[in-house]
Amino acid sequence: MKKLTLSIGLVAAIMSAKAQDTTCTYFTGKEVYEFDYQMDTILYWEEQTTKFYDIEVKYGNTLCLDLSDNKNRVRKVITTFFDGTTRKDILDSKDRVYFTPRGVTKVSVGKPRLAIKL
Repeated sequence: MKKLTLSIGLVAAIMSAKAQDTTCTYFTGKEVYEFDYQMDTILYWEEQTTKFYDIEVKYGNTLCLDLSDNKNRVRKVITTFFDGTTRKDILDSKDRVYFTPRGVTKVSVGKPRLAIKL
């Protein structure tokens, strides 16, 4: 019985050590809000004044990117992975939520631009 209790405790400890943390960044127009995904608490907010807003992601964590511009817009998003490779995407930014894949260490989000339909 003691071995069973000990093994259950070890498994629980290992699973909680591997648990990933999720943070969320909310973009609406020029305003950027950073908040804790679990607690739904705003950590801070600021105005996006540069061409790209950089978000550092701790290795193993997940970023929830909430793009909620009021009009049909797109944003250029550059994702940097732990090995230095990058991926560039043009994402719709009217009421869209995106999550980063594993291995992301930095996300750079551009200012909203007019979506051009061809």
